[in-house]
Amino acid sequence: MDRLLQALQPLLAPAFSLWGSPVTWVEMLAFVLSLAMVVCNIRVNVMAWPLAIVASLLYCLLFWDSRLYGEAGLQIFFVAVAGWGWWQWLRGREADGSALRVRFLSGRARLGLLASVAVAWPLLGAFLDQATDTDVPWWDALPTAGSLAGQWLLGRKYVENWPVWVAVNVVSVGLFAWKGLWLTVLLYLLFLGMALWGWRAWQQLARHHG
Repeated sequence: MDRLLQALQPLLAPAFSLWGSPVTWVEMLAFVLSLAMVVCNIRVNVMAWPLAIVASLLYCLLFWDSRLYGEAGLQIFFVAVAGWGWWQWLRGREADGSALRVRFLSGRARLGLLASVAVAWPLLGAFLDQATDTDVPWWDALPTAGSLAGQWLLGRKYVENWPVWVAVNVVSVGLFAWKGLWLTVLLYLLFLGMALWGWRAWQQLARHHG
């Protein structure tokens, strides 16, 4: 990874400063692509997934350089899940064989999801604490665990992906502010607003489909 960072050093060069911290070219490009991705998600447009793949690769580079290894590893997971989500939105089926549609989780499934995140967070935090030199293992692990759940929900077109992203974005804003990634802080503040917008839009779609 260190050799790759050296080869891609021009992308990690500062483009300008924001509130006293440098904003790199890779952060700028990832910012723009990520906004386009979320707009496509809200509109249930399949182009969200290829945009997600490119943006995730760029953010992996940025986060690794910032020693946010949980977030960096999460981006590689996002790339794989984006390929899966792309397929789901094109060819995925519900239990009755019909095409995927925007819908709600059952109450039991919601409890299972919360339990999964509650278990994944301390396990991931302990791993990051022991295996890496990150200075924020538990803070890094929480949005990582939540994002795993959010990506699965999004790929299967469940409305509940949006409240999960609201929670992830709130925590991430604080995490990236701590690291001085101010353009990414701005991005996640925008994500927060867009997640609230998406939550409302998908609720309406689910009720219409129901």
